[in-house]
Amino acid sequence: MEVLAYPAVQLLDVTGPLQVFASANALTARAGNAEPYDVRVVAKDGPTVEASAGVGIAVHPLPAIGTAVDTLVIPGGDGVNAASSDRILVDWVRKRSADARRTASVCTGAFLLAASGALDGRRAVTHWGFWEELAARFPDVRVESDPIFVRDGTFWTSAGVTSGIDLALALVEDDLGRAAALAVARYLVVFLKRPGGQAQFSEILSLQTADDRFSALHDWISSHLADDLSLPTLANQAGMSERSFSRHYAE
Repeated sequence: MEVLAYPAVQLLDVTGPLQVFASANALTARAGNAEPYDVRVVAKDGPTVEASAGVGIAVHPLPAIGTAVDTLVIPGGDGVNAASSDRILVDWVRKRSADARRTASVCTGAFLLAASGALDGRRAVTHWGFWEELAARFPDVRVESDPIFVRDGTFWTSAGVTSGIDLALALVEDDLGRAAALAVARYLVVFLKRPGGQAQFSEILSLQTADDRFSALHDWISSHLADDLSLPTLANQAGMSERSFSRHYAE
């Protein structure tokens, strides 16, 4: 497995999936079985690449085209436009994705993969803040705005940043089964293993970022979903009359 890096790559786009695969290795080895993943971070220039947050990542040289590779992962980040303009790197991505059994992009890594032509005619997704730009720049790509990740044949693309963890868990599930993927999610203390079709926009997060007047109430609701959540109960919890609560909450 190869994870591509380049200057100003998003750190979590690289390390999130890496940790999922490393944890799958650790749990498999603990059960007395051979580690399923041999992962390398590769880059055009090395021996280190400075990622976002100023963190240096040790890298290996780009493998030769035509050599065997199971999975190729293309992360995103602020440096993706420069990477997408590098003809040598784009050509390598195009040819290497043809070598790979499957290819995946994380966040805006879809721009680099699209620049190689590998996504032409395929469904794809990227960070919600960039899907319109991706669609405008690459009209041959069938860009979707909502999913956490999308699989189209041997190509997988995912939404923003932490969705790379969701994508990596899906790859583990595809390889080792659902039980193994859930074990990795539990080990990483992932709150929820999200399916690919789930919307990028979280309704709970939207509520948390809305009027702060009801933030405590929203927290209380989320931990009492099986209880009485009628209007009188919610108004009482908010310390308001039912009429006042209804009016302010509707606003």
